[in-house]
Formats: sequence, structure tokens, C-alpha cells
Amino acid sequence: MQWEAVVLGIAQDGGVPHVGCMCVRCEKAANGRRIHVACIALTDGKRVFFLDATPDFPTQLRMMGVARPDGIFLTHAHMGHVTGLLYLGREALATRGVAIHGTDSMHAYLRANAPWRDLELQGRVELLPNERVDLGGLSVRSFQVPHRAEHTDTVGYIVEGPRASLLFLPDIDSWDAWDTDVRDAVSAVDVAFLDATFYSDDELPGRAPQEVPHPRVTDTMDRLTGLEDRVRLIHLNHTNRLLTDDSPARNRGFRLAEEGERYAL
Repeated sequence: MQWEAVVLGIAQDGGVPHVGCMCVRCEKAANGRRIHVACIALTDGKRVFFLDATPDFPTQLRMMGVARPDGIFLTHAHMGHVTGLLYLGREALATRGVAIHGTDSMHAYLRANAPWRDLELQGRVELLPNERVDLGGLSVRSFQVPHRAEHTDTVGYIVEGPRASLLFLPDIDSWDAWDTDVRDAVSAVDVAFLDATFYSDDELPGRAPQEVPHPRVTDTMDRLTGLEDRVRLIHLNHTNRLLTDDSPARNRGFRLAEEGERYAL
């Protein structure tokens, strides 16, 4: 079987329903189907690699029909992107030598802090570089992006297969702060999964927007006019109006990523 990318979640770190929230979106998800935290799997039908290890890691493994991943590519150390690693430990899967691809900054963080360091000390994982990794017919390459660096630096990934290429960029502070033009980045791939955390500035009453910087979806759409068919919006916060009505994006030709979607690579 040839390589595919599979969408396993589209929500911001807390998922939907979001803990402690009783809004209409969260109540609907609580009584229906949870919207899982942003994650993409890469599979050739035999092996499965995850882009990020989310709090929904157990469910996302089940979605792929596997008991454990062959490897994980981490973007950064915020809650929604690294906490799934805990399930590799003695208390759960008790894996052996799962490849964890990350930056030097990420490796230093995992080695310096419990309970993460136990994973390597016990041989549950093997910490490996992520600059450019050949998975056998599929290349995964990291690139640096500006994002809150409380614990580690942040990267996105470009995945290149024989049939198509993919960009995975769930977190960035702003398009202007990046040393790459987002139009150039999207133009260079077949499909781009982009940070769509907040639709507008009024989603977090009582909190300053600069406290949790992300590009607003409206800004992203303005910048990418003409490239709509390549864009998939991902990493949506539970406050994002597009989760219950995506027409403001759809009417402009943009789409939300959808759980279960598959892309041939």
C-alpha cells in the first residue's frame, strides 16, 4: 500500500468539549461526538507515524487500528502536542524503543523533566532528530516557526511522498513574525494544514489576545486568496465559530480539516 495522511483531530489542545466549558459548542460535543485534538497520522498500511502526541492519543491509536505507533514527530511541548507520550510508559503501553523525532530543544526538555525522562531511561522511546527523516518512500522535514517558547522551540513539518506533499503547521504566533511568506509555503505543497485557533479577537473575554497569540482565520484567508483549494484549517479552539458554522470560511472557498479524511501521498 502507498503512503497516506489521515486526519485524526482538528481541535486546539483542550479538545471539544473543552474542560470547564458549558457553551453551546461544548455541550453539543459532550452529548454527541468529541472533536479530538489536532493530529495527523502517516501510514503505508503497515506502519503508523503520528504528527504530535495529543491528550486523545489512545483514541487516535484506535482510529488507526494499531496498538502503538512506529514513531511520533513532535512540534513543541505545549499540552496538546506532547502529553500523549505518557501513554507509552510503564503504566499504559510499556513500549520499547518508539522513535520520538524532535529538535535538540525538545529532547533537552524531555530529558530534564519527569515523567518524560523516564520514557528514555526505561527504553520506552528513542529520541531522534527531526530535521529530515526518510521513512522509506516518504520524507518528513521540520522547519522552525515563531511560537511561545516557554519550554521548547516550535516546528512545523513538510511531508513529501511520491504523489503529493503536505504541510503541517498547527501553531504559530503570527504570519508576519515568520521568516517565510505563508503564500510561498502553501504554494509549495499540495495541501497545507494551518493554524486556525481563533476566528476573531473577541473569543477570549478577559484575556489579552497577545497572551495566546495566533493568526486569526480572517487574516489567514485574506493572505491566501487564490490558494483556497490547498488549505485545510486545523487546531480550532472550542470558542471558534467555525466549529458550528463553517460558512464564513466555506463561502470564501476555504475548508476545515475533517477527522477521518485521507490524502494520498
